[in-house]
Amino acid sequence: MSVGTRRQAGAHRSVPRPAAPRIDTPPGELGLDPDDLPDGLVVADEKGRVVCFNAAAARITAVRPEDALGHPVEEALPLEDLEGRRWWQLTDPYGGLAIRTGQPERNLLLPGGREVLVSARYVRTRPTGPLHRLVVSLRDTEARRRTERSHAELIATVAHELRSPLTSVKGFTATLLAKWERFTDDQKKLMLETVDADANRVTRLIAELLDISRIDSGRLELRRQPVDIAAAVGRHIQSHIAAGQAPDRFLVRLQQPLPDLWADPDKIDQVLSNLLENAVRHGEGTVTIDVAPLPKEHSPLEGTAVTVSDEGPGIPEESMGRVFTRFWRGSKRGGTGLGLYIVKGIVEAHGGSITVGRGPSGGAEFRFTLPVGTPGYLL
Repeated sequence: MSVGTRRQAGAHRSVPRPAAPRIDTPPGELGLDPDDLPDGLVVADEKGRVVCFNAAAARITAVRPEDALGHPVEEALPLEDLEGRRWWQLTDPYGGLAIRTGQPERNLLLPGGREVLVSARYVRTRPTGPLHRLVVSLRDTEARRRTERSHAELIATVAHELRSPLTSVKGFTATLLAKWERFTDDQKKLMLETVDADANRVTRLIAELLDISRIDSGRLELRRQPVDIAAAVGRHIQSHIAAGQAPDRFLVRLQQPLPDLWADPDKIDQVLSNLLENAVRHGEGTVTIDVAPLPKEHSPLEGTAVTVSDEGPGIPEESMGRVFTRFWRGSKRGGTGLGLYIVKGIVEAHGGSITVGRGPSGGAEFRFTLPVGTPGYLL
């Protein structure tokens, strides 16, 4: 009988769970060296003297391991909270409550005012027993500062990009409401077209912010279905021609047969739209779009490669490493600088990759690859 059947029959015996395996292998046999850890590690013995001070701790605190080992931990690692109080006196790991198991991560200050993220673990030989080991973890706050700066830049950019169209919308609508009879139909139409364009700009910015949020949190949702990538390229080119571009500005080269592609058509349209718009707006001469299957000798996966290149001045070598970062705009201002960051996130969410380089004519060349992405139930 199964466990579920015994419960239904009225049996009350619980099925014992297997004990979690213990790892008794000494650290040396595991090949674990404290200096291999990415975070700072400080360990003090039962007397409060430092017995381990790894390389990351030395880098973060600017204290040499030989100056810390064997010394009391409060001397080797003099920490203060943001109000200037000595942290070891506040927490008192050796003389405080024996039921404490550690300290959560918090911002503390090293001598000189440098911030560091500190957490602690109290190791006892038995519950509520004396402290056997004090294990302190240290992390630099530079990564957090970079994240905070990035968020601040994003907020400032969004505020700036929203202010201009919203001011325009407010100004034109207020003017029309106050002086409707004074304007001709052509003037009214021009004002309303401007309001419509600015509203589209705000909508596009909000959509970009939502995409960034989903990409950063790993929640970009893909609705995969069969996609004809060649037809999608043709639609975007026709859209540019309808907007006034010369038909001979575009050259499409298809290498058949292309493998069947399962992807999110809206997201792929977003990628193509951004790359073609950049080539048209910032590049010069002919915009060439190559669509071909992934070469078997270069990739173990079956998929499609799309290359968009122009004949303009191209992207400087020193800037190529920043093309797919937030707010990169190149030499010409305009836009939010978020488009290529979103493009990269979309391509990678599909399991593909995107690169930038110089085209045959010296202009910018973007190449992205997409694996076939066939859903599991069709395999």
